[in-house]
Amino acid sequence: MDTVTRRKFLKLTTGAVAVGAAAPLLSFEDIAQAAIDRPLPANTPILVVVTLYGGNDGLNTVVPYTDPLYYSLRPGLAYKPEVVLPLNAELALNPAMKGLKSLWDQNKVAIVRGVGYPNPDRSHFSSMAKWQTASPAKNISTGWLGRWVDSQPEDSMLAISLGSVLPPLLAGAKRSGSALPLGGLVIPKGDLALQCQKLSMPVKKDSKLMAAAATSMRNLFTVSTSVQPVLKMPAPVSPDLPTTNGGNAGGDSNLAQQLDVVAKLIAAGSPTKVWSVSLGGFDTHANEANAQASLLGTVSDSLSRFMGQLKATTRSNDVTIMVYSEFGRRVLGNGSDGTDHGTAGPMFIVGNSVKGGFYGEQPSLKNLYKGDLAVTTDFRDVYATVIEKVLKSPVGPTLGTWSGRINCMN
Repeated sequence: MDTVTRRKFLKLTTGAVAVGAAAPLLSFEDIAQAAIDRPLPANTPILVVVTLYGGNDGLNTVVPYTDPLYYSLRPGLAYKPEVVLPLNAELALNPAMKGLKSLWDQNKVAIVRGVGYPNPDRSHFSSMAKWQTASPAKNISTGWLGRWVDSQPEDSMLAISLGSVLPPLLAGAKRSGSALPLGGLVIPKGDLALQCQKLSMPVKKDSKLMAAAATSMRNLFTVSTSVQPVLKMPAPVSPDLPTTNGGNAGGDSNLAQQLDVVAKLIAAGSPTKVWSVSLGGFDTHANEANAQASLLGTVSDSLSRFMGQLKATTRSNDVTIMVYSEFGRRVLGNGSDGTDHGTAGPMFIVGNSVKGGFYGEQPSLKNLYKGDLAVTTDFRDVYATVIEKVLKSPVGPTLGTWSGRINCMN
């Protein structure tokens, strides 16, 4: 058997340590230790961005259930009035969105209607790039929140995306947000752990790079030991939701798991002001009714569960959630009981500091734009509002002189 000496081990791992230092990847241990060392000050606002990848069908999310044109244009896709969740005399939520409807009833949900950008692009990649960079007219390499990160004091914990790949949303010109792989970091156990700890002890004759590798491994074990109580804690439990199947109502989903992690780290005091989570699958070209309802149910239940979890923390008034997708769907269905790529759709802003209600003009089904819903609200109006009212920052470094706003925050 090839014996692993301390020097050989450090030589083998030095490259990995160097790559890890350069890449914007964090571990749960990194964040939990930062929460202990420098917790986010009380009353600091926190933004949670939820990206729905694939193009969510806005018409069957916020349903114009009293408009005869909705039924005549979508005979095979329209929801009957008796099954939707009415919000007012004209609009209702998809029947799967009971959790969000409950938050709406508490005035904690703002629905911004007809959101998009000029000259819509129906490509997933191009449209999502426009949304994430906030640059509809030209291609640029920085995300709108990445530019916000550039304008803030350097801190790897400032903005975190759950997942191993950083979305363009958080890419700045000088620095970027960080990525947190959902699997976390597995610490060696047993005899291997003992050997690794021995190999990580400082030795005077080590080169600087080898010493750095040893220190990195030594810190890994130290941090892991000190924060295990935080990492092993369950996510905060909502005080007012029934418990079913081992968890709060709504069950588990990838989005729910992501938000559970965010809730846990927020509760622990992570010095993070922006979180990014996501859910895919909204490209409903076929069999849309069941597929979209399942996804919207996941979104609704996950958000309701998350808001409930925040009640068990001191941060419930600090957190605002923004939900968006790269485009809506076409008004007319296709031949596969689905819908194709469209233009405008609704955005949701959720939180205790939100002034619940409708914002922006509802796109008319009488006056379509090339068969699609017209854009009545530019997404930069929402972004500018979030930057000023949630992140408490000037808009200039992120959106320049953009002047539009949505008055949806207290």
